[in-house]
Amino acid sequence: MNRCRHPAHPHCTVWVMPGADCCAHGHAQPPSGPPVAGGPAAAQGLPSGFEAISALRAGRGATTLRATETLPARPQLHISGFDPRAAGGRQAIRLDLRGMPADCAAELRMLVRSGLRLNAEHHAFQRTSRGDWRPVFLEFSSRGLEHGQYRIDIELHSRQPGHPGSARTWSCSPVILVPRPDASLGEIHQTFLATHKNVRVTADDAGIARVQAPGGGRLDIEVHASNASIAQLDLRDPREQGGRLDLAFSSIAWDEDLIEIDVPLAAAPHPCPAERACLVHVEPDSAAQRHLRLFALDECVLGRYEDIEPDADLLLAHHGEHGLETGGLTRRLSGRHALIRQGRHGFEIEDVSRYGLLLDGVWPGKHAPVPLRLGMRIALTASIRGVAELEVTALWPHGLVLHRVDAGARAEAFCLLAPETDPGSGDGVQAGVQPRAAALPPLFHRGGGFWHRDPATGIDTPLAPGMALERLRGLGAALRFTARPYPEQDRGRDRRALSPAPSVRDLRTPARSPSWLGA
Repeated sequence: MNRCRHPAHPHCTVWVMPGADCCAHGHAQPPSGPPVAGGPAAAQGLPSGFEAISALRAGRGATTLRATETLPARPQLHISGFDPRAAGGRQAIRLDLRGMPADCAAELRMLVRSGLRLNAEHHAFQRTSRGDWRPVFLEFSSRGLEHGQYRIDIELHSRQPGHPGSARTWSCSPVILVPRPDASLGEIHQTFLATHKNVRVTADDAGIARVQAPGGGRLDIEVHASNASIAQLDLRDPREQGGRLDLAFSSIAWDEDLIEIDVPLAAAPHPCPAERACLVHVEPDSAAQRHLRLFALDECVLGRYEDIEPDADLLLAHHGEHGLETGGLTRRLSGRHALIRQGRHGFEIEDVSRYGLLLDGVWPGKHAPVPLRLGMRIALTASIRGVAELEVTALWPHGLVLHRVDAGARAEAFCLLAPETDPGSGDGVQAGVQPRAAALPPLFHRGGGFWHRDPATGIDTPLAPGMALERLRGLGAALRFTARPYPEQDRGRDRRALSPAPSVRDLRTPARSPSWLGA
């Protein structure tokens, strides 16, 4: 007798009588005898069962199997080690990749989002020299959460360095059940296994499935074996154990199919890639802010104004009766005074300074992030009032606007945008705009640069130096775009480098500031 030789079922181990057309499972058998050169087997190029199993388990030969169309490889994410009895505490599940195509990158970036308390949202799968993938352990906690089902959204991104067109993305959404604290082990497993059987025996990864139940009585047992596996269960006479037999499962494992997402082609590159920029108002006597400074950073640092090598991104200085003062009260600002970042529930601010800050007149405490609200007043510092004070005048899902409410109100305003975020992709964050910021143009950051969106037509236009901004709705001819957040610093350095040594007359005459430096 021979084993089942159907090429599409290499894991079938049923013996077939000589001359039989199919096995006990109904798998058609190829003609007996050695294949003739040019025969059906050679024409189809069917691999043997042993070769197919070896290629499948080693992760190699995926291209060959797809070429013959006998055993297509399906990318799957194997989830194991989940113990529902640990509900309410810290858990760790193991994730293994199976059936990934050979042309994907050697390192896959995994992004995870869930209502569970994840330890980390960014992970990476790395391919070993043997061709398989190192497992990733996903840690989470369900402490304090309501019992029920929680979805885990997983995305895998493959990016080949130097090959923009090779980007591929897979996704899956496994569901984790958080049981009630008082749920019994039998109820938990009955919910997960979703079967009417008393016992289910499952084997995988080359195990043996065998059931031996001597003695009388009725037993409803389901045995499942897959992937050349054998599951073994030996049941003694229940009467020898007092008529009762308890079985327990330590953990639960399952496979999730990875669905490949059609990644659109990369858009045209931005004409002026920048994370920091500025809209300069060239009319010195205008009532509008002279500079609208744009930032698109994951974390924006607010700190003291410095001409050379500042420690912050958003530079603040005290404005007195005669304009900008780089000394005096400005020295009461720390080099790194506060941080503004986008948190889970919107934008938040954190005090990291030496002198503190006040939020609506209250010190929030050091290293204590506080969500920003529309109309909130941010005073730097807490020890001396009036050094620099800002107000949140616009709060969107993709950014916020800060206006100065001190003597520097006509000099500058700040627009902080989330990088690579479309204005319409907010996740339930309530937006609001005060009248002071209602006239600001709709701006956002995407593709490495800043964009303007027409609120009437929805047309997006990239911002770059030298372009005619008067054609854009909300922008006038008096505005100029520059890819530097503080263009006055560069121009001041150039003028100092090119100007000759001052004469005695120049020292007696007070110097006039450029008209576009601000009042």
